[in-house]
Amino acid sequence: MTILATQALTKTINTGTHTVEILRGVDLEVPAGQFVAIMGASGSGKSTMLGLMAGLDTPSSGKVIIAGVDITGLSEDKLAVVRGEKIGFVFQSYQLIPTLTAEENVLLPHELAGRDVRSGTARARELLASVGLEDRMDHYPVQLSGGEQQRVALARAFMMKPPILMADEPTGNLDSVNGAHVLDLLIALNEREGTTMVLVTHDAALATRADRIVTLRDGLVVGDEMR
Repeated sequence: MTILATQALTKTINTGTHTVEILRGVDLEVPAGQFVAIMGASGSGKSTMLGLMAGLDTPSSGKVIIAGVDITGLSEDKLAVVRGEKIGFVFQSYQLIPTLTAEENVLLPHELAGRDVRSGTARARELLASVGLEDRMDHYPVQLSGGEQQRVALARAFMMKPPILMADEPTGNLDSVNGAHVLDLLIALNEREGTTMVLVTHDAALATRADRIVTLRDGLVVGDEMR
């Protein structure tokens, strides 16, 4: 079953003096449970594509379909609901709330969904334990290393059991040892939770861990390889 698809997806921006085509008609279908790596050089359009698929940006034309729903025509309120229910995010820059502890950061999606915080505490703690942070739950981001902060971000991404996880260069700010550890944890969590994962990276070694590698160049898909 296809859980995520793009149809003739384009993104064009006008700089005032000229028009830049970032994506030029991208078609992609992702079956449920697949781990897809999107690769490409800087400027190829891969991060723009991820933002469009996540409903964080609006395409110039074309469609993004998540679990059978065309999200391109939805209001911001409805998009927020789709993102909250269907998508987990892992960013390169962690994006933790500095005034919240690790546990509180993981619980945040649960709270934003209007659910009672206490009902999510057990899952938040279990997720933090699964990424090796059972002794750091009460620490604030400033008290954590970069690798630990990204592990908190991983736990937060899975908090709501999203069917899709999107990761944008999740190891980009980490050294090779921490990056490899975070990637191992991400893949293990993804497999345990049965999530579909779309990961943007420029790292060929990281991409080889995926089930499928989609390569972009100048806003077009130029490669689509099953591993």
